[in-house]
Amino acid sequence: MTEREKASRRSILRALTAGGAGTVAGLATGGLGTLGGVVAGGLLDDADAMPETPVSAPGVPTEGPWRPAPAHVDVSWAVDTSQKLVALTFDDGPMPNWTPMAHDILDEAKIPATFFLVGQRVRKNARLIHGRMDRHAVGNHTWGHSDLSRMTHEQSLQAMYRAHAAIFEVTGKEPQLLRPPFGNIGGATLSAAGQLGYHVVLWSLKMREAYLGHPPSRLVDYIVDSCEPGTILLAHDTGHRDRLVALRGLPAMIRGLRARGFEFVTVPDLLAATAAKSKA
Repeated sequence: MTEREKASRRSILRALTAGGAGTVAGLATGGLGTLGGVVAGGLLDDADAMPETPVSAPGVPTEGPWRPAPAHVDVSWAVDTSQKLVALTFDDGPMPNWTPMAHDILDEAKIPATFFLVGQRVRKNARLIHGRMDRHAVGNHTWGHSDLSRMTHEQSLQAMYRAHAAIFEVTGKEPQLLRPPFGNIGGATLSAAGQLGYHVVLWSLKMREAYLGHPPSRLVDYIVDSCEPGTILLAHDTGHRDRLVALRGLPAMIRGLRARGFEFVTVPDLLAATAAKSKA
C-alpha cells in the first residue's frame, strides 16, 4: 500500500471515528441490506431476509469450478505515479459528427489518446478510423453501449466479445481494456471481463461540459487545474451538443497541461509506467 493510499485510508477511518455510532449505523442500514435488517428489526431467518439478487450481481457465473485466466481483474480509475503523465480517453465513437474532429486535434498536437469504441459503430463507421489509429490505443466499450450492470454474465460476455471482434477486424489492434458504459459495473461485468482477460478502466477526471461550459474558458481552467500525475481523463467524440465545448476547448487544454509539464500517453503506456515503478 502506497503512502497516499495509507493517508486516504486513515482519513476515512478518522471520519468514521468522528461520526461515532451514527456513522456506523448509517453504513449498516444504508450500505448493507442484511445488516440493516438485523439492526432495524431483529434477525431475519427466511428468504425475506435478503432482497432478490439482480441477475447482474453475482461475480461467479457458475456453481461449479470457475477460474478465468488470468484469475484476477484489475480496475483502474487513475495510476499512482509521480511522473506528470495524463491519459486522454474518448468514449462512444466512432461517429461521423465529431470523431474526425477529435483526430484532427490530436494529429495537430501530435499526442496519443485511447479510444473506447462501440462495436456496432465501428462496423458502421469503419472508414472514419481507417488510417487514423496508428498512434492511438483502443479499448472495448461494448457492442451497443448497453448498461453492463443490468446484464447476466452471458449477456455481458456477448456484448464484450462482439465488440472485441469488430474492433480487432477494423483497426488491427486487439483491445485489452474495457470501459463499461456509464462507468457502471456489476459482478457479471467483472466475471465476463475476467474471462476475456480485460483490464477495466474508468477515469479520475472528466469533462463537465453541462456545468462548466459557459464561458468555455471555465472548463479549460477546470481540466488544466485539476489534472494530477496519473490522471485518466474522460472525453467523448459523440453525444449531446454540450460536449462540443470540450472538443473545441481541447487545444487550449493540451497547451495548458503541457505548460504545467504534463506529457500525454495512452492508457496502456500509463499502466506500464506504474508497473515499471512497482518493479523498481
